[in-house]
Amino acid sequence: MSPEKLVEELKQAGPSGLKSVILYGSAAAGDHTGKRSDYNVLVVTEDLDLPTLDAFSKAVARWAQAGNPPPLLFTEGRLEKATDVFPIELLDIRECHQVLYGNDLVAELEIDTRNLRLQIEHELRGKLIQLRQRYLLTGGKTKAVAELMVQSLSTFLVLFRAALRLFDETVPQKKMEALEKLAAHLSFDVSVFKTVQQLKDGEVKPKEIEIGKLFGNYLKTAECVIDAVDAYIHKGE
Repeated sequence: MSPEKLVEELKQAGPSGLKSVILYGSAAAGDHTGKRSDYNVLVVTEDLDLPTLDAFSKAVARWAQAGNPPPLLFTEGRLEKATDVFPIELLDIRECHQVLYGNDLVAELEIDTRNLRLQIEHELRGKLIQLRQRYLLTGGKTKAVAELMVQSLSTFLVLFRAALRLFDETVPQKKMEALEKLAAHLSFDVSVFKTVQQLKDGEVKPKEIEIGKLFGNYLKTAECVIDAVDAYIHKGE
């Protein structure tokens, strides 16, 4: 299902309550990679009561069956109040989005970035903990470890792009470009993530590379960024 098709189904399901549908993420940034990427959508409605959720449920179920995450749902008021707890997500959405329907309710959001540093560190540490936990369940099998990296790559790249905001005022929209720019500040090996991206795109197969070594470097690089963010916070900047 395309984003445009989702919009049509949402309009039919709840025409009076639907205020805005906004595409964000890789598709809006021109960083979409086909079958291994999904579409991210923000939906703003007049209210989020049970009748509204029920009205949208069938369209969203079909959207999810097509491989996309369920939309982010907000009322306009709750979207404005969320800027202090979701600075990473809302800064990214504000900077790069496409309005599919209704008004642009994110362009003028006021986002205080003082909370950005702690959210970045919190998210990165959490993802690294999950990565190690899930590795334990792979038994070290090549295909399973490769898939673990592929599944986690997009999240890490989003967080690394957010981390770049701490060191540079200019942040590229495309995640790999942002990664390279972050490496200029923190000095880590970008090729680790480029290789995982090649795995994700099907350009290389797990059996063609040393998966164990790649995963070890993947962990070390994530730790490097976390330590840099932590140091930034404790400098009191």
